[in-house]
Amino acid sequence: MALAILAKRSLALFFCFLMVGCGSTYLPNATVHNSLTTSVDNYQYLIGPNDSVTIFVWRNPELSGSFIVRPDGKISTSLVEDVPVSGKTPTQLAREMEGILSKYIRDPVVTVSVTNFVGPYSEQIRVIGAATNPQAISYREYMTLLDLMIAVGGLTEFAAGNSAKLVRVTDGSQVTYDLRLDDLIRDGNIAANVDILPGDVVIIPEAWF
Repeated sequence: MALAILAKRSLALFFCFLMVGCGSTYLPNATVHNSLTTSVDNYQYLIGPNDSVTIFVWRNPELSGSFIVRPDGKISTSLVEDVPVSGKTPTQLAREMEGILSKYIRDPVVTVSVTNFVGPYSEQIRVIGAATNPQAISYREYMTLLDLMIAVGGLTEFAAGNSAKLVRVTDGSQVTYDLRLDDLIRDGNIAANVDILPGDVVIIPEAWF
């Protein structure tokens, strides 16, 4: 009898321990980052990790070169280490490099170009759920929902397209909008097409039968 009571108490303590432990495993919500593009008419490409950046310094070929942006958003040049470049336009970076190089050479003239476009996470579009090929996609100027769905291969057979949602960060808060993907893709209703902005997240659930 005593053993049974001891076993029950031990089991109760074990479950209390699990509850306390589980309560401590929750993490804070993900940090919300506003995209710098708030309208389809003012889009400018921003440099991000894994982009290839070519910096040309006029009349100074030894200071010019191509650089891969590191995961921390920085590059190292022949004269300056750890230059932050992520989140900047090529023009902004060119002007900043002119300021940095002016400490070493007189009146530097810098041009920056970008290849292998990836961009920061805050500027990418994510499609998750019942898309044929869910993935993160680099935004392109004037991209629409139809363009995005073509890029991910459309909907799966069991997708509930008209229950899809678009999550957009506006003024530091996440706002959710309804999408009508079945109407757009399966019925060809172009009125269901909408503009996409950098940083949008499209969530496509499966239908319940």
